[in-house]
Amino acid sequence: MRKGNLFVISGPSGAGKGTIVNEAMCRVSDAWLSISATTRAPRDGEQEGIHYFFVTDAEFDSMIESGALLEWAHVHGKRYGTPRTVVEKHIASGEQVILEIDVQGALRVKEVYPQAFLIFIEPPGLVELKRRLVMRGSENEIEGALRLRNAVEELSLKDNYDVSFVNDDLNTCVNDVVEYINKNANL
Repeated sequence: MRKGNLFVISGPSGAGKGTIVNEAMCRVSDAWLSISATTRAPRDGEQEGIHYFFVTDAEFDSMIESGALLEWAHVHGKRYGTPRTVVEKHIASGEQVILEIDVQGALRVKEVYPQAFLIFIEPPGLVELKRRLVMRGSENEIEGALRLRNAVEELSLKDNYDVSFVNDDLNTCVNDVVEYINKNANL
């Protein structure tokens, strides 16, 4: 059995983090995916406790005040956070815990959990990122523009990560992420 670790995967909206994480979960046998809490409304098809824990602003405030969150951040006008206790339990049991969170949250995790491995997923460029956001169709035009503006700032922070992979070929990027997790899980 391997030692438990914490891997944080983040990058701009539309970089392909979710797809990469889903593939990595299938290929890393001892991986466990953390579920974040959020104050945003569910998107079509999202289910409580599977995709997110959807909470009210008051519930989120209570989680912050009680120290129940490993990290939390304002992202695109809503709040997201990682429940602390369950993450620590899975690391202690020897699992490779994966957090798919925003850049702000990733940098906070590194402050409170310095042994975490931060993985940044980059799009091949801003033109491609904009195309992906439009094709995804999950945001309106205003939300998409906000995500694109935020992407520029997020990309400027990639040097704060342990490693960065460009998602210009999904299979190659997934292979790189899985290899990185397995290599570091065996240290």
